[in-house]
Amino acid sequence: MNRDLIRHHLASGEGAIIRTSDGQQYAVAHPEFVLIGKHNVVVEHPNGYLDIIAPLHIVSIRPTPQKKARKSSG
Repeated sequence: MNRDLIRHHLASGEGAIIRTSDGQQYAVAHPEFVLIGKHNVVVEHPNGYLDIIAPLHIVSIRPTPQKKARKSSG
């Protein structure tokens, strides 16, 4: 996947899940937690850890499943 396509998928402003060719999944809470560089994509986690991924190994980016609203009983 190229950098422009990655930016396009993350432009929604919502969370996403990045999947790589080795089967790993990287949760992105918000696009602000992703740095798209020339040769790497860096994902920052809430605990401060960083995952550095080669864009060529990214095979899909999907929106984070939204939680269903609970119906109020009453």
